[in-house]
Amino acid sequence: MRLSKKGEYALRSLINLGFAQEVKRSLVQASELAECEQLPVKFLEQILQVLKDAGLVKSARGKFGGYALAKSAAKIKIGEVVRLVDGPLAPIACVSQTAYEKCTCPDEVHCGLRMLMLDVRNAISDILDRYTLADVVEVTLRKMRRDGVPLPFSAENAATARVPARLAQRLARGQKKGVRISPAEGVLHQILGDYTI
Repeated sequence: MRLSKKGEYALRSLINLGFAQEVKRSLVQASELAECEQLPVKFLEQILQVLKDAGLVKSARGKFGGYALAKSAAKIKIGEVVRLVDGPLAPIACVSQTAYEKCTCPDEVHCGLRMLMLDVRNAISDILDRYTLADVVEVTLRKMRRDGVPLPFSAENAATARVPARLAQRLARGQKKGVRISPAEGVLHQILGDYTI
């Protein structure tokens, strides 16, 4: 499974709307979301419409309109969003729970590839369905507070949409390309400590 740009933008936007909800910001304009994460506005608006149609976000029109989460972040599973935007999590159709298709293998029951891909699908879905948007938002905000990064959309931060992205760019320029991410940087590690899949 590889997350598409559409899936990535959908999740990043929902996380930002989760930040806004946490700092008591009622609505965030699409242009603010796009600027904060350096996303194309028109494409983001199409994604937000998909999320709205699915009941994950709500919107208000007008000069002071914008978007907000339609339900609690604790009720939005990450797997639900990925499936909504990118379709099934299974790497091959014969192991999909939501879009099963018979494969070309002559003996599906004894197919080693199918058994392996079933484990892959199960591992991916176990993680994505275990964690909610609230989990990701909470861990991210905790890490931002620890590192002294201004919280997006907070009242104290006058340039809310610009600071986190610029700070992230500055930090990224200071890192070497090709450096692997430490397991300690992941959401699972932040919640569970040492873990294995």
